[in-house]
Amino acid sequence: MTMTDPLELLDIAGLLNDEERQIQETVARFVADRVRPYVAEWFEAGTFPRELAPELGKLGVLGMHLDGYGCAGTSAVAYGLACLELEAGDSGLRSFVSVQGSLAMFSIFKYGSEEQKLQWLPRMAAGEAIGCFGLTEPDFGSDPANMRTRAVRDGDDWILTGTKMWITNGSIADVATVWARTEDGIRGFLVPRGTPGFTTRTIKQKLSLRASITGELILDGVRLPDSARLPGAHSLGAPLSCLNEARFGIIFGAVGAGRDCLRTAIDYANTRVQFDRPIAAFQLTQQKLADMAVDLNTSALLALHLGRLKDAGTIKPHQVSVGKLNNVRKALSIARTCRTVLGGSGITLEYSPLRHANNLESVLTYEGTSEIHTLVIGQALTGHAAYR
Repeated sequence: MTMTDPLELLDIAGLLNDEERQIQETVARFVADRVRPYVAEWFEAGTFPRELAPELGKLGVLGMHLDGYGCAGTSAVAYGLACLELEAGDSGLRSFVSVQGSLAMFSIFKYGSEEQKLQWLPRMAAGEAIGCFGLTEPDFGSDPANMRTRAVRDGDDWILTGTKMWITNGSIADVATVWARTEDGIRGFLVPRGTPGFTTRTIKQKLSLRASITGELILDGVRLPDSARLPGAHSLGAPLSCLNEARFGIIFGAVGAGRDCLRTAIDYANTRVQFDRPIAAFQLTQQKLADMAVDLNTSALLALHLGRLKDAGTIKPHQVSVGKLNNVRKALSIARTCRTVLGGSGITLEYSPLRHANNLESVLTYEGTSEIHTLVIGQALTGHAAYR
């Protein structure tokens, strides 16, 4: 008997409570109905349908782990399971939700004023307003401490000048959380679309995350009142804490991408006949499937363990790095190997593994490259910061 879900191998679902399973099943149904039938077309066209935003808001996944302001206030594990199902559809979909909730909304929720929270969070939770997070620059990705974007006081206002690059949702966002260097350190600012001097550009010709909008933010003497500054953000630690929120979703999301690939490969192997038998009956194919299933299930157990630590309030940044590094690396390997099971059919958009593999190449790099997370773990083990 064929398993309908490779995660049945270790009965991962048996480790969840009823509410967690219900949330996961609800998001899975949404992905099956509203994403899976169309995502290959979005990927090929290089677009993300903005009209999905209010549907995701109605589903309750935008900022779902935040409390109040129209947010659901779910557990970290429930949020992770939602990310798992979203990324099983496509990494671009999970990226949209992660950036909206764990970067843009979280930055306002944790560091914003009450007025800023009331102005933006309910609309963003409903998907009526889209946010983005402007930290990475053309010349500074892994080293944001040396960012060149500047914010200079001019009376009661601030003048922002600089460029941000590789910003998910950047060219469709209604508001951008922009991080800039000031005389007193790194500060965050909310920059609404339409502010004079603030323009965006969509990055085209991508080979990865094609069903996601990636943009460049250009700030040319943007004048903002002090009320646009996030009053609780006083150092580089503020944007880095937001990144840890987003990385947590990736830990679960990568499991979803890997599961979708493996499920596709198992189904294909059971129906593809060569030498008068399905290729699933050959030892070499079974070795691939078994190795991938072990990697996938151990990744799921790691994600769940880190989710429980996060809900307990004891998770540490280097533990998030362990999860992000391991699970994305394993998911990418699974996606590539599943493509080999599919043979020539695997290079078409009829099947998901190569699309997932292309996406995961970006996931491996964003929210901290695999090299940076390796060094974070190395520092935790040795006490030496090798990247400084």
